[in-house]
Amino acid sequence: MKLIRKILFPIVPIYYLVTWLRNKLYDLGIKKSTTYDLPVICVGNLSVGGTGKTPMIEYLINLLKADYKVATLNRGYKRKTKGFQLANENSTAETIGDEPFQFYTKFKKEVSVAVDSNRRNGIENLKKVNPDVILLDDAFQHRKVKAGFNILLTTFDNPYFEDILLPTGDLREPRSSAKRADIIVVTKCPEAINEKEKANFIKRINPNRHQHVLFSTVVYADTLFSTKSTMQLNKIASFTLVTGIANAQPLVDFLHSKQLSFEHLNFKDHHDFSAEDIAALEKKELIITTEKDFVRLNPYNVLKDKLYYLPISVNINSATALNKLVKDFVKR
Repeated sequence: MKLIRKILFPIVPIYYLVTWLRNKLYDLGIKKSTTYDLPVICVGNLSVGGTGKTPMIEYLINLLKADYKVATLNRGYKRKTKGFQLANENSTAETIGDEPFQFYTKFKKEVSVAVDSNRRNGIENLKKVNPDVILLDDAFQHRKVKAGFNILLTTFDNPYFEDILLPTGDLREPRSSAKRADIIVVTKCPEAINEKEKANFIKRINPNRHQHVLFSTVVYADTLFSTKSTMQLNKIASFTLVTGIANAQPLVDFLHSKQLSFEHLNFKDHHDFSAEDIAALEKKELIITTEKDFVRLNPYNVLKDKLYYLPISVNINSATALNKLVKDFVKR
């Protein structure tokens, strides 16, 4: 795969020109962006996934849901439905996508969860439930909608300023597009990150005056959850780790740091588990997976008594500053 991506390098300048021109047309107002009379917050990235958008959306939900009626809008990647869908008691990961279904399962009636590949249409339909604020998940490149507040994520190990465009690199659009963000969050930082490292990151990002650069780490829970019970992570002798996410390495590293014994079955992001996959998993004694994978695997009755997920959250450096910026925007 790496060889093929290198061979495709001559396409990179073409991809750059197309994406740069598209953005320039929006910047000049030749292509129109729609603005809205309610707060719209976009969480996105420049790369092709794996930066921690889902935990960030959940962070914002927890920050705002006590004071505001919150709605989320996602395209519902790999769902088996079309058009606008508002999550309800009949929704599944297949009808709205795994990440939106995770939001719906976790927050139930506290939050309106919707999917639509056409974000304009999605927002117009969401307005019918009268939300106070809409969180757009993975919509930084969706320039037809102009969010009032943009949060851009980039990982510590693979920051956008060290990457290049598709198909050789992982960037969806040029690095200069980061200037559209109000906040840039460097995610998945090591716990021991020091001020010198932060300063170096900020220098390389070279933010505009209005931009804020923050840093976050992933926090893994000590307790595993299933639909029926819980289990302490440090009480487990061995297990099978099943992941279908963009980058499972941080989770693998965390479990190794706990000196746990496990085999790792690593599938591609948003993997559709086949009958053969489920038959193989049925033979496993204990399965631990991510929350996103859990909502796709949990419907299989043969796995229910052996399937657990490990929740994660984000710890944001200068969280007070982020909270204030977000809440001030919503108030405006």
